[in-house]
Amino acid sequence: MRNSMLRISRRCFNSSGLLLNPSPTRTRGAVQNLTDSLASNPQLSFPCLDKQEKRSKTLLEDGPEPSYQSMKEHHVHKYKSEDPIFLDYGGYLPKFEIAYETWGRLNEHRDNAILIHTGLSASSHAKSNALNLKKGWWEEFIGPGKYLDTTKYFIICTNVIGGCYGSTGPSSIDPADGKRYATRFPIVSINDMVRAQNRLVSSHFGIKALHASVGASMGGMQSLAYAHEFPDQVNKIVSISGCARSHPYSIAMRFCQRQVLMSDPNWNRGFYYDSLPPHTGMKLARQIATITYRSGPEWEVRFGVERTDPSKQPALCPDFIIENYLDHQGEKFCLQYDPNSLLYVSKAMDLFDLGAIERQKAELSRSQAEAKFKGAYVPFEELQFEPSGSNCSLPSTPYEEKPRKGRRATPEESRRDLLEGLKTLAHKDVLVIGVESDILFPAWQQREISDLLTEGSKELGLEGSNIRHVELGSDVSIFGHDTFLLSLDHIGKPVSEFLS
Repeated sequence: MRNSMLRISRRCFNSSGLLLNPSPTRTRGAVQNLTDSLASNPQLSFPCLDKQEKRSKTLLEDGPEPSYQSMKEHHVHKYKSEDPIFLDYGGYLPKFEIAYETWGRLNEHRDNAILIHTGLSASSHAKSNALNLKKGWWEEFIGPGKYLDTTKYFIICTNVIGGCYGSTGPSSIDPADGKRYATRFPIVSINDMVRAQNRLVSSHFGIKALHASVGASMGGMQSLAYAHEFPDQVNKIVSISGCARSHPYSIAMRFCQRQVLMSDPNWNRGFYYDSLPPHTGMKLARQIATITYRSGPEWEVRFGVERTDPSKQPALCPDFIIENYLDHQGEKFCLQYDPNSLLYVSKAMDLFDLGAIERQKAELSRSQAEAKFKGAYVPFEELQFEPSGSNCSLPSTPYEEKPRKGRRATPEESRRDLLEGLKTLAHKDVLVIGVESDILFPAWQQREISDLLTEGSKELGLEGSNIRHVELGSDVSIFGHDTFLLSLDHIGKPVSEFLS
């Protein structure tokens, strides 16, 4: 009997461990009946896996149509740049599009514009408007008499390059060959995103200087990056739950999300657009992300350790209420956002660093990319970043736990480097908001921004009073990183007062 079971196993799995179609003479049901007839206990049921298999079957039969692919063109405005944009890590886009939406009216002097920067997976639809009546992700934050008052300000919000809600990204068509970029899309940075936005602001709207650059989460990175790239083209900066340099914990969490996504066989190294999308990998990635967006104290109050149905035996599928919540979040998201965009945009967040050294490297890399585009010869050994492509490889020896002799830069050197980078905008009026319960962008990162900008301001001969810092304690919000979406009054009041 044991040899018979081994033969069944060999027929069901290939050498790489991937599940194959069952043998025609041994269906899954037959194997289960065979094992159940001899087992001490019945096999557990797995409705969560049945649900995933049913989704895959439906997508294969009916054709996948993720919501980002069915986004209506008339729901957004489009800015089209026919000129190339050269990127921080040596790539370029021959042309690009930016999807954007606006609220309020641009005044005669064009000095009342506020550019809102989005989080990782958000679209330009921050608030409902005539183009799209659906509620936006910051619906109650924007409008007449609200925190971003549209009777005073002209509000602009864009989808970032690398995204999938109308702006050029991996799901877009490469004009060079008429095919989707997929993973031929170049690595982009947060600074690349804001340089693309600046073309919309300056070239299309003719705005010489924004009244403010405002953003939360990844948008908090962008608001700082915009001021760093264009210090003379923005008057005020608001960075909410952001950072000036990514740190290892958040990089690690985003790395795990990318790994589970890329491990989904349907990802197919990024070329899945005409086939089954990697919805299982996306679901798991979103579940990991959701853990970082909220806080333990909130979940203790909201869920505790209660099971959905305590009268039933425990199950390996979602059983606790918190498990069902995470399962729901993953299900809701898995077809809403392009998987490749998740990979590229999350990588841009990991690479974010406003330190002087990294910005100098990026500037040189962009100039080299532009020179190559114009036909100049740049020796391979002089390139700031060696092209990955076919030369990308894993370390030749496995990682070993051993004491490190030291980082490439000491903490003191690293701090000084970030201070030098931030001094570019240290003369500006800046509001930094942090949240004590945030584990993805912990409050010390916002304190770091404030402290370094204040120090830089003083080194520039100012008093440092142009830098303001607000930290929301756990007595105010236990919503973690998502506080900027859920505690609007506590975020909105200091923002509104600062902008006025």
